[in-house]
Amino acid sequence: MQENLLEVKGLKKYFPIKKGIISKKVGDVKAVDDVSFTIRRGETLGLVGESGCGKTTTGRAILRLIEPTAGSVKFAGEEVTTMTQPRLREMRRKMQIIFQDPYSSLNPRITVGGMLTEILKVHKLRTTEAEIKDRVNELLEIVGLTPLHARRYPHEFSGGQRQRIGIARALSVEPEFIVCDEPVSALDVSIQSQVLNLLMDLQKKFDLTYLFIAHDLSVVKHISDRVAVMYLGEVVEITDYKSLYAAPKAPYTEALLSAVPIANPRGKLQRIVLTGDVPSPANVPSGCYFHPRCPKVFQDCSNVHPQLSALDSPDHSVRCLLYPQSWPQGISIPARIKEKEAVAA
Repeated sequence: MQENLLEVKGLKKYFPIKKGIISKKVGDVKAVDDVSFTIRRGETLGLVGESGCGKTTTGRAILRLIEPTAGSVKFAGEEVTTMTQPRLREMRRKMQIIFQDPYSSLNPRITVGGMLTEILKVHKLRTTEAEIKDRVNELLEIVGLTPLHARRYPHEFSGGQRQRIGIARALSVEPEFIVCDEPVSALDVSIQSQVLNLLMDLQKKFDLTYLFIAHDLSVVKHISDRVAVMYLGEVVEITDYKSLYAAPKAPYTEALLSAVPIANPRGKLQRIVLTGDVPSPANVPSGCYFHPRCPKVFQDCSNVHPQLSALDSPDHSVRCLLYPQSWPQGISIPARIKEKEAVAA
């Protein structure tokens, strides 16, 4: 069993809602609400969900690009949320991010070579000009570009090439962990596979660990070892990709998977169409957040908030009142839920 490189526990990020002349706080947007997971060294954890569910905010809060409201983030056993700025700057060498938009994440006023050179100088990774130039050329070749591209500006590249530059920038400080924030969503389908294969090759070559954020379940299946499904700021299910795609437990996960297009639809289960819209994170429903849209809803779902708990194995956790493990302590579990679980066992 590989060691845990990243441990996230109870992570929250609330954005205050202010109104009036004096900007009085009247509420919170619960972008990330009690998210917990671990990532083992060398693996890829896919983080999926609808737009606005808190995936990107989770990734940025882990790196402290935005300050989390509460919770714990441990990287290699060291608490990130309480680090001083000098120590955080050192740690940032080991924790990097590839941004979603390759068009806006690069400085248009600096050449690609200048961008990478600045990083190497700031972190003192190379000393002489010759070493810096060799390293810049090496980074460009690693991501499938040539040393001649170092003289060009970002606007002279295609979207796929810009994303490769973003990957080279992340690799320049020799990190251990990279947050991939939907790195292929802005690219053509023909280019997506090239970038995905590049990321997988780099992971093997440099022993990288990924948090891969995406909304395309087919992409996540291709690259991930385990998958966490988010809904309205919470993780509702997390397990290895084979179990998730073969036998999802949470009703929301079932609905997501039923919407994935396949080449041959014969024999495919009927698509689950969810009613209504995603509730606002500024006004979350009582009880289970998914109950207003859930096709398997029952009376208790509007009153009891489920916990993320392990099912038949420690590697498969779910947040759903259909399973006794998700019921909070001190609340009586209906007999029909216990009976269902006993029959399934």
